[in-house]
Amino acid sequence: MKPAPFTHDCPGTLAEAAKGLDADNAKVIAGGQSLGPMLNLRLARPSTLVGLAHLDELRSIRLDGDTLIIGAGVTHARIEDGDSDVPLPSMLRHVARNIAYRAVRNKGTVGGSIAHADPAADWTTAMTALDAVLVITAGRGKARREPMAGFMQGAYRTKLQPGEIITGVELSAAMGEAHWAYEKICRKVGEFADAIGAVVIHPGRKYARVVVGATEGAPILLDDLARTIAGTAKRPAPEAIDAALAAQLPGADRVKRQLLKTALVRAIEKVIP
Repeated sequence: MKPAPFTHDCPGTLAEAAKGLDADNAKVIAGGQSLGPMLNLRLARPSTLVGLAHLDELRSIRLDGDTLIIGAGVTHARIEDGDSDVPLPSMLRHVARNIAYRAVRNKGTVGGSIAHADPAADWTTAMTALDAVLVITAGRGKARREPMAGFMQGAYRTKLQPGEIITGVELSAAMGEAHWAYEKICRKVGEFADAIGAVVIHPGRKYARVVVGATEGAPILLDDLARTIAGTAKRPAPEAIDAALAAQLPGADRVKRQLLKTALVRAIEKVIP
């Protein structure tokens, strides 16, 4: 199919992009790797697309003190390649290199993926595990910050308000020293995930986080499991992991829960051999 007719604006500044979003039924497009198919299927029918591809201010990767700031317009491929003067946490590069195919990674962006909020996408789960904070602006006034955990409220639903744009993702630079594992199960390489398990542990910061993604909704934090791992330095039994998932996803079918459990067991085994 072909998309419904729309106007495509290409603003040169963030302020112009924000102004473009004042148009009725306007929508942001960054790399377009997720939104493009939805346009073609007419699942999305914006009257105006506001492109962010020409905004250089969204493409930087930099350090500000102890905070790593990744511009929302940074592509998956740049993270995969470590294309930055700033060393990137190895977990980010691992996640990036396993997103879809290189052609998609060349165009798809971190901010676009997070804003699109596909339940099976990688960055929502990975950034939740890394305790990322999103920088969001409406182009007028001061930017606000929103923790990644809780930002996604369901499939394709987020806390973004009309006219708002994600401009960057902030991480503690110390996360580059964390122990981590990221396990994704999908039917074949390049497809969206059927299940994701992510574990990040930083003993020095007393930080432990266990997350499951591709749940058909928002990523889920399993705080009790994280506390158990942090307190005992031992792997929880698979039965305990299954029970934790059952408590969080009471309506999930057995196959889905088994996939999530398998991804999480594998991730935990990588962090605690």
